[in-house]
Amino acid sequence: MDTLLLSRIQFALNIAFHFIYPPLSIGLAIYLVLFEGLYLKTKKPHYRRLVVFWIKIFALIFAIGVATGLVQTFAFGTNWARYSRFVGDVFGSALAAEGIFAFFLEAGFLGVLLFGMDRVKPLTHYVSTICVAIGAHFSAIWIIVVNSWMQTPAGYAIEGTGAKAKAVVTSFWDMVFNPSSIDRLIHVILGCWLAGSFFMLSVGCYYLVKKRYEKESLCMVKTSLIVAVVVLLLQVISGDSSAKIVAKYQPTKLAAMEGIYETTEYTPLSIMGWVDPKKERVYGIRVPGMLSFLVYQDPKTPVPGLDQVPKEDWPNVPLVFQFYHAMLACWFLMFLITLFGLYSWRKGRLTQSRSFLWPGVFSVVLPQVALQTGWFAAEMGRQPWIIYGVMRTSDGVSTTLVKEQLIGSMTMFVLIYLLLFCLFIFLLDRKIKHGLSIEEEDLASSVYSDVFSES
Repeated sequence: MDTLLLSRIQFALNIAFHFIYPPLSIGLAIYLVLFEGLYLKTKKPHYRRLVVFWIKIFALIFAIGVATGLVQTFAFGTNWARYSRFVGDVFGSALAAEGIFAFFLEAGFLGVLLFGMDRVKPLTHYVSTICVAIGAHFSAIWIIVVNSWMQTPAGYAIEGTGAKAKAVVTSFWDMVFNPSSIDRLIHVILGCWLAGSFFMLSVGCYYLVKKRYEKESLCMVKTSLIVAVVVLLLQVISGDSSAKIVAKYQPTKLAAMEGIYETTEYTPLSIMGWVDPKKERVYGIRVPGMLSFLVYQDPKTPVPGLDQVPKEDWPNVPLVFQFYHAMLACWFLMFLITLFGLYSWRKGRLTQSRSFLWPGVFSVVLPQVALQTGWFAAEMGRQPWIIYGVMRTSDGVSTTLVKEQLIGSMTMFVLIYLLLFCLFIFLLDRKIKHGLSIEEEDLASSVYSDVFSES
């Protein structure tokens, strides 16, 4: 393996591990706002217990997410120096906006959220909860804007030539609202809400299986089922819109996602299957004309295939195809579990239906797999471009890298991240098993002690 491939693998490992945590914190933030709002309105103690319990979980996830996210900043300078030099003016404005609108807002009110339950007025604490939730979403906005610019660059001009060439912003708003940013942002945010919903569903189902905290558990399960079914349906609309943007601006990526090697009328949609790159064929279940219909509303219009571009501009078709369809499979499984949960609720068997509760416990992994595979499909489908149609990935890697250094640093990252993940699972398991049995008069101090005593 050369330094380019090793750098790509290292960055993929770093970002994949980091990407476990922000979706969870974004998704859980909306439930903190919801449950605390219900508590302020009804004064029912089980809502208060839910708020305190999930604040502790949120704090743990937020801490790991921040620690792992900082690594990405250094990776741009060490592994991708030429790329960083080229896009510095573009990314600088967007990342500065993230610091102002996201980090300051989130960090500024996080302390009140964690330690202010009984130390500030209830409305003040609730406003802090809302601000933290908004800050978490703002952080996602600017990261998606930056990544979307790499997919569909706009609002820029290139100054200089050769090694001194760089992209400069000609229109900040065109850069922010590039052709794919809004669709991709909506798709990712909905995915984050699913991550939070199925995490809450998992914990609620676990407590119902163990016959603990039935009132709070039913609240978690019912609320997460309602949110999940709405978000899953919205995700279909969002996915269709995003796919049409890909078809318009990145046709090679769409061809790889569906394994379309040859441009033909009645272009089929693959339900499932596998790719034979040697024979350039896809084997599996395919619906003739469906992809053409979804893209153009006409089953006969051909969708451009990979034969329309040189082979050196092809991404890794088998991997992109499988990652993309793994994401779709996860959506289907989440939808089935959600429908089964709603059916059990309607029949009044939500607390006894172990055929729903146990799948509900393990359903927490589905949105995580969907987010990871969807992200891989989007990023690998862009290859061999680091900035689509503008800069190749091979032109962005640092020139001074040494293979042995990359292997050594990658090994170190894997070991550290495994340790962090084990610590995260240990602390998370401990908090969940400890449960919601919190004395009413000592809720705020419980948040403080639980967040830091185990760290």
